[in-house]
Amino acid sequence: VQLQASGGGLVQTGGSLSLSCTISGRIIRLNSMGWYRQASGKQRELVATTITGGGTNLSDSVRGRFTISRDNAKNTVYLRMNSLKPEDTAVYYCNAVLRSTTWSPTLPYWGQETLVTVSS
Repeated sequence: VQLQASGGGLVQTGGSLSLSCTISGRIIRLNSMGWYRQASGKQRELVATTITGGGTNLSDSVRGRFTISRDNAKNTVYLRMNSLKPEDTAVYYCNAVLRSTTWSPTLPYWGQETLVTVSS
């Protein structure tokens, strides 16, 4: 199982960016997909998740500005980021919690680093 993320980059304050992440490989059950971020000198934090068969969760710091969506047919999750602020600058990580085979446990998988930089 691999997670391939794309998007990110440099934007000015108030601008918008989009991230996407696609899972490849065998999946028996996909529990959730989402995004985390880690700013320099800080711990990794949850940004947004979408739960299979359920709803979505967004952190208080991005609610109203970020939107998470998912295409189940493509095993892809998207993060639309509007009204970006300098404090949104971080390395973003795609995350999926899934079970890849009938005999394997449910595990978290991570995509590669995706840098988002918001200039003031």
